[in-house]
Amino acid sequence: MESMGELKRSHNCNDLGTANVGETVTLMGWVLRRRDHGGVIFIDLRDRWGLTQVVFSPEYNAEVHAKAHNLRSEWVLAVRGKVSARPEGMTNPNLTTGAIEVMVDDLRILNVSQTPPFPLDEITEVSETLRLKYRYLDLRRPGMADNLILRHKASQAIRNYLNDNNFLEIETPVLTRSTPEGARDYLVPSRVNPGKFYALPQSPQLFKQLLMIAGMDRYYQIVKCFRDEDLRADRQPEFTQIDMELSFIDEEDIFRIMEGMISHLFKATKGIELTTPFPRIDYAEAMNRYGSDKPDTRFGLELVDLFDNVKECGFKVFRDVVEKGGMVKAINAKGCATFSRKDLDDLTAYVAQYGAKGLAWVKMKEDGEWQSPIAKFFTDEERAAMAKTLNAEPGDLLFFGADTPAIVHTALGELRLELARRLGLINKETFNFVWVTDFPLLEYDHEQRRHMAVHHPFTAPREEDMALLHTDPGKVRSRAYDLALNGTEIGGGSIRIHQPKVQATVFRALGISDEEAADKFDFLLKALEHGAPPHGGLAFGLDRLMMIIAGRDSIRDVIAFPKTQKATCPLTEAPSTVARKQLTELSLRPDWKE
Repeated sequence: MESMGELKRSHNCNDLGTANVGETVTLMGWVLRRRDHGGVIFIDLRDRWGLTQVVFSPEYNAEVHAKAHNLRSEWVLAVRGKVSARPEGMTNPNLTTGAIEVMVDDLRILNVSQTPPFPLDEITEVSETLRLKYRYLDLRRPGMADNLILRHKASQAIRNYLNDNNFLEIETPVLTRSTPEGARDYLVPSRVNPGKFYALPQSPQLFKQLLMIAGMDRYYQIVKCFRDEDLRADRQPEFTQIDMELSFIDEEDIFRIMEGMISHLFKATKGIELTTPFPRIDYAEAMNRYGSDKPDTRFGLELVDLFDNVKECGFKVFRDVVEKGGMVKAINAKGCATFSRKDLDDLTAYVAQYGAKGLAWVKMKEDGEWQSPIAKFFTDEERAAMAKTLNAEPGDLLFFGADTPAIVHTALGELRLELARRLGLINKETFNFVWVTDFPLLEYDHEQRRHMAVHHPFTAPREEDMALLHTDPGKVRSRAYDLALNGTEIGGGSIRIHQPKVQATVFRALGISDEEAADKFDFLLKALEHGAPPHGGLAFGLDRLMMIIAGRDSIRDVIAFPKTQKATCPLTEAPSTVARKQLTELSLRPDWKE
């Protein structure tokens, strides 16, 4: 191998154009492709910025040309040469540097490379496990480096916007105490305090509230957070939040400032001008219309309530569900009466994954008749009334869900998305934002036999619902809000509780005694007694945002070194076992077999 010696990189591999013809330049990078055309060797030299074609000709420099015969893919080179215009008919309009090439008169081989385990010069199907095992190579592939560059630009745009709006970037602790609410914590044993544990933060929630009490007024942080939960395409055990908190504000202030930030972000990364303000719907409306609290509003197929149509109908299945407090809803798939029986069976199996015990359907025939196993259970008048409610016409296909509200909303909500995918109703070039507001404050957990916080126990209830905390906690609405984009929740937050008495009341509604609250949240409760201002905030998932902006299907494609769905790292083989001595130092018993 050789050293760079006196060579210093003068340009990157995306800099040069016809204006540089005649200049002597030095480039450094990796061999992407090597082509030998009649003795003249062409190399596509790649770095982070792009590609430049470099040429080794025996007529230009025979010694360097002979040396170039050994070059192979992914070898690391430094080359010096003169910029020349490509011959007529040989330009590449798809490359920034496609009008020129560099005639090389000095070649340094800085390092060699083994043959990569998968092609790096084209987009091919490669197993994700193999890609993650060789992530440093995967990041050299087309598009992958672009994702990280885009993420960098996004972070810079966010910081610039928040700095211009009087926010302070403040770091909060990574080693903190475990909290009893929310997802499972990642725990870190303390060596100097045997038997005690730190928790990695699921969110800087309590610290950012303390910063508001400290008078910082506007805080933000692009911060790593951790949750020990089951993973999927849009989740990781460690993830990045754009975390914010503001004092002396209400929901309208939050919406205005955050819409400005998101608009600035999309302008900086995609050149798109968003229309603000974003639409808003409350939680109840989102569930009723879309079966989801993160609705995709790029298409219709909305859920329609049939309570009035079926409460006294002749179909006992529907009538019994309503009498037991359940619901019956339907989706009208316009023009889909051509679906085959196999299509219908497949969709029935699909909704079964979400708790549905079946999927009733009706095909609307040209003569207005119903083709369906359930048609015989309804009178002509009942069929006509339902068709009117559903705006059903000949050629339409109606799907019905009948069960508890939770199952109906989940099953039909997922069916709605699946139908949109099958029917090609989703415009991937469209970005539809919607604020979802007025979430329930609490939900009842039958296993623990108590109410749980829907968001977290520091979310403020709506003032007009305060009395319900003592009589019917499940009906209390919160001052919480989420921002959804194309059916994905990209951020959420709330106005916080800033009065000690209100916080104590909410703790009691959650079944947290005064003693338990004092034990686990004493530092927050004391802080609230020292002049806490009205405050609120939210956090955006940077990984999810970047996944959508980059047009990817998985957040792993926009994270430099992600984990698998089993929370492992094929590259470093983490998590791993550790030496028994380390466990002993942490006062842990190494009593399992390696």
